[in-house]
Amino acid sequence: MAPPQGNETGKTGIGESPGNRTRPARGISRRTVLAGLGALGAAGTIGVAGCSRVPTTGKAGEGNLLERIRAQNTVRVGIAGEVPYGYINDQGELTGEAPEIAKVIFNRLGVENVVPVPTEFGSLIPGLRSQQFDVVSAGMYINPQRCEQVIFADPEYVMLDAFIVPKGNPKGLNTYEDIVRTGAKMATGTAYAEIEYAVAAGVPRDEMLILPDQVAGLAAVEQGRADVFAGTSLTVRLVVEGSDRAESTEPFQPMVDGEPAIGAGGFAFRPSSTVLRDAFNRELRRLKESGELLEIMRPFGFTEDEMTDLTAKELCAS
Repeated sequence: MAPPQGNETGKTGIGESPGNRTRPARGISRRTVLAGLGALGAAGTIGVAGCSRVPTTGKAGEGNLLERIRAQNTVRVGIAGEVPYGYINDQGELTGEAPEIAKVIFNRLGVENVVPVPTEFGSLIPGLRSQQFDVVSAGMYINPQRCEQVIFADPEYVMLDAFIVPKGNPKGLNTYEDIVRTGAKMATGTAYAEIEYAVAAGVPRDEMLILPDQVAGLAAVEQGRADVFAGTSLTVRLVVEGSDRAESTEPFQPMVDGEPAIGAGGFAFRPSSTVLRDAFNRELRRLKESGELLEIMRPFGFTEDEMTDLTAKELCAS
């Protein structure tokens, strides 16, 4: 999911966002996106403020979180209602690449019940830090700014960016530099990493239209309030399906200071939850080594191209 490179307390990636080079799986419609967001709205949002810096290690007060969730047989996961990362489907069920991974791993850790806690993307880290849920299960991009506030398991995917544009892409917008060149009106999501990618390319921050999510982004482009909406390639392709006024561009690699901005998404934990994070990471590595991880993610449009051997340590230091 799109991650912000800057202050997180208040998508980034990401939306989060390097990755998909193929058409997403069928069966995930705009109606499903709206259903997930509807469930999110019904549950309300979590607006707890978070500190900008916390220790990245330590067990004070929460070293036995794994034991606690095992005893309760339940883990609460924060999601942001974004297809294909983590959302509520038309049947009111928790799904998405991250929740489906969570179901498998927590079951192997002795926890059967994975309970969703929907919130806005920008509230995921504050909600986690205030113990509204136990883990962020939303495909959140891993970057140094976020690593100052939470600890991550290793990423399960990498993802490229793409744009929602009017049919025919009349302004020829395929990169952030094209937005600068044409003076196009850009929109993106709250706390999305795409904000910082665009700023790095020269798009004025105060001229961007910041919207709640990709569905609002599609509407803005269709209605002419924005020339382009920036998000992760897979999310963008999914949300434009069925639109007769908008389309998605080809995925591209965003650059920051001349270097590729790697959008790799993973599970986030409180800094005190090292025991739980390490146990989760061990099971995640087994899924990667066996090839089962890709099979879990494939129904959501992920391919071998999005699989990664990057580690959270590498991404936190980049």
